[in-house]
Amino acid sequence: MANSPIQKRLKEARLAAKLSQKKLGIAAGMDEFSASARMNHYEKGRHTPDYSMLKSIASVLKLPVAYFYADSDELAHWLVLFTQLKKSERSKLLKKQSTK
Repeated sequence: MANSPIQKRLKEARLAAKLSQKKLGIAAGMDEFSASARMNHYEKGRHTPDYSMLKSIASVLKLPVAYFYADSDELAHWLVLFTQLKKSERSKLLKKQSTK
C-alpha cells in the first residue's frame, strides 16, 4: 500500500515500546517462526496487515488502531493522548466540544 502511514507508525510504535519485530509479532499472535519476517514486511510496506492483525498489534502496543491510519503525525499524537485520558475526562471533553 503506497504512501500508507501504517508502515511508519508501526515501526515508530514498536521502537518506542522497545520490542523486536519478532517479539511484537509473537505477542500479536503470529507464529514464532514467521513473526519477524511478517513484521519486517509490514514495516517495509511490502504487505499491509489486515484490520484484525493491526488490532492485535495495537493491543500489544497499547495504542488505538486509528493511530496507524492517521494521515498526520499531529493527529496520531492526539489520538494517543485522547485514549490515555480517563473515561470521565474524555466524556467531559467531548461534552464541552458538543456545546460549542
